[in-house]
Amino acid sequence: MEAPTPDAQTPAAPEPPSDPAKALPKAPAPTSTRVPSIIVGLVVAAVAGLSIWYLVRPQPLLVQGEVDATRLDIAARVDGRVADIPVARGQDVAANAVLVRIDNPETLAKHEQALAAKVVAEAQLANINAGTRAEVIAARKAALERAQASLVLAQRTYERVRQLAEQGNAPQARLDQATDALHESERAVDQARSAYEQAVNGYTAEERQIAVANVQKAVADIKAVQSIIDQMVVYAPVASQVYKRNVEPGEYVSPGVPLVTLIDLSDMWIHFDLREDLVKTLKVGDRLSVRIPALDDRRITVEVKLIATKGEYASWRATRATGDFDLRTFSIRAYPVDKVPELRPGMSAYLDWPR
Repeated sequence: MEAPTPDAQTPAAPEPPSDPAKALPKAPAPTSTRVPSIIVGLVVAAVAGLSIWYLVRPQPLLVQGEVDATRLDIAARVDGRVADIPVARGQDVAANAVLVRIDNPETLAKHEQALAAKVVAEAQLANINAGTRAEVIAARKAALERAQASLVLAQRTYERVRQLAEQGNAPQARLDQATDALHESERAVDQARSAYEQAVNGYTAEERQIAVANVQKAVADIKAVQSIIDQMVVYAPVASQVYKRNVEPGEYVSPGVPLVTLIDLSDMWIHFDLREDLVKTLKVGDRLSVRIPALDDRRITVEVKLIATKGEYASWRATRATGDFDLRTFSIRAYPVDKVPELRPGMSAYLDWPR
C-alpha cells in the first residue's frame, strides 16, 4: 500500500497579498457623523429665528371692555305708601308682571266723589230730556185761562166807564182807573201765555247742551282719577330680571322716585372705549372676536352696531417732548352674534387689536 504524498495531506498556504494597502479595513463614510450636526444646527437656528420674530413682531393692543345690558329704573307717577312688593331681587319677571302696589286713600276718595258727580249730571240731563211735567203744564194753562177771563172783565168795565164818562155821568179819574186795569190784564195774559208756552216747549237747546257738557265733564273727571289709580300698581314693561329693590313696604314714595331696577338680559352688548386712531378703521357691521375671562376665556363673535357720533374724553396726556397729543375716545357697542346664556352684565371682555 502506498503512503500518501505530502501534497495530498497538507493544504496549500495562502499567498501573501501583493498590495499591503488593500489588506487594511475600509474607514466609515464621513456623512454618518455629519447628519446629527446639521439637525442640531437647524434646530438652534429655528429657535433663534422664532425668538427674534417674537421679540421683533408688533404685539397686539389689548383693549378691555365690559358687558352691559339695558337697565330700567321703574318709578311711579303717584305718591303714597308702598303696600306690597311681590318680587325679590334676582327674580325673573315676565312682561306686565306686578312689581309694586301703592296705597293712596285720598285718590280713592276723589274717585268716589267723581262717580257721584257723574250720577248728578246724568240725572239733570234725564230731567231735561223728559221735559216739563204734565201737572205743571195744566197749572200754567189754568193760569192763562184766568188771566184771559180777567182781561174780558177789564175790557167790559172799561167800555161802560168810557160811555159814562162821555155822557158826563162818570169822573175822568174812574176812566183812568179802568184804563190801567185793562192794561194790567193784558200784560197778565201775555205773562201767563209765555209761561204756558214754556211749559209746553220744555227746556231750550242751550240748556240741553249744558246738561250734556256736565255729563261729559263728570266722565272726564272719572277718567282722570282712574288714570291715577291705575298708576298705583306698577308693572314690568318687558320680561327682565330684578336687579334691585329701592323701597320696602310701608315707605312713602313720591312721583318719579325709582322703586325697582330691572335688567333686560335679552338686550346685552359689550362696551368698548377706543381711541380715535383705532376707530378710523372700524365701521358698523364689522365682526370681532372677544375673550371673556369669566367664561374660561371663551371666545365669542360680536358685531359692531354702534359707534359714538362724538368722542368724549382724552385717552392720555399730551407730552411736548415727544410731540404727542390728546386722542379722543369713542364709545363702541358690539352685540353677540349668537346668544350666550351665561353672559352677565359687568363681565370683562378683552379684544386683541392689531397694531
